[in-house]
Amino acid sequence: MSSVEKSVEVEAPIRAVYNQWTQFEEFPRFMEGVKEVRQLDDQHVHWRAEIAGKEVEWDAVIIEQLLERHIAWRSISGAKNTGTVSFEPVDANRTRVTLRMEYVPEGPAQKMADWVGLLGSRVEGDLKRFQKFIEARGVDTGGWRGEIQAEEVVKR
Repeated sequence: MSSVEKSVEVEAPIRAVYNQWTQFEEFPRFMEGVKEVRQLDDQHVHWRAEIAGKEVEWDAVIIEQLLERHIAWRSISGAKNTGTVSFEPVDANRTRVTLRMEYVPEGPAQKMADWVGLLGSRVEGDLKRFQKFIEARGVDTGGWRGEIQAEEVVKR
């Protein structure tokens, strides 16, 4: 398994930053190569993306989501990956977002892309585009304020 960890500070309160991140279907607006994200229910998300020149699809389950703290997931089909995104207030109007992912590169193209650090660069760019997206808007496009613990929705 390979891993990547990147952070960005966003000039917005944690509530707005967290709310925006929970709008998974908006990800193609700022994530390079992500073609579509469909939220199937509170816990399940379907992804379609282009990775190393190849279109791939996979499903993920949110295994933990703690309000304004972090969201953790793992794939349940397709490309094997797990990760967390965490949110930390720097001050009242600034939030640090940290994305950690572990993944298994598939095929020679993805292995080569991993070897040269392409995913790390892509994740860093995605976080910077997310930062610009929410800072330019000034407000989030919505938010899911529920919680998931041990793969169960415990609060909506």
